[in-house]
Amino acid sequence: MKKLSLRTRVLTGAVAAAALSAGTFGAMSANATEPAAAPAVAVQADTANKNLQQSTHLTIDAATEAAQAALDAAEAENQRVTVAVVDRNGNTVVTLRGDGAGPQSYESAERKAFTAAAWNAPTSELAKRLAQAPNLKDIPGTLFLAGGAPVQVKGAPVAGIGVAGAPSGDLDEKFAQAGVAALGK
Repeated sequence: MKKLSLRTRVLTGAVAAAALSAGTFGAMSANATEPAAAPAVAVQADTANKNLQQSTHLTIDAATEAAQAALDAAEAENQRVTVAVVDRNGNTVVTLRGDGAGPQSYESAERKAFTAAAWNAPTSELAKRLAQAPNLKDIPGTLFLAGGAPVQVKGAPVAGIGVAGAPSGDLDEKFAQAGVAALGK
């Protein structure tokens, strides 16, 4: 086994320390508690510090409730689908793969949810925009097919719900809308 030079060992140690620090910071950030009262808008400037913003996010319970409502709506019509809920940044919060859902539906549901959240519009509407801007479909992680619906707070996107696996995008989107509606109750 070849012995590493002092420079290589120092650089490797520095990279490992940086990665560990970033992971610790991310874990601490992810575990930070919410403020006592949720802000009234999706994104709100911190008046004490002009460099910070607070944003509204779905809890895991709310995301799971929305996903389950969408899955239940699909199952009521004997459709085998996958439902994904992503946060405003496109990070997957929860994915439910229904019994018998096709293997392609998992990624498609996540990409539809991401697309709806990123553009704050139902993916059926976004698919229509491809006629004017066909390069939109080249943006990584997006899927411009019906089946994604944004979750909004006062008109601002806070999440997206994507459904895939039904025989038509219209049905997928109908089920995604059922998930959004479950959050309004």
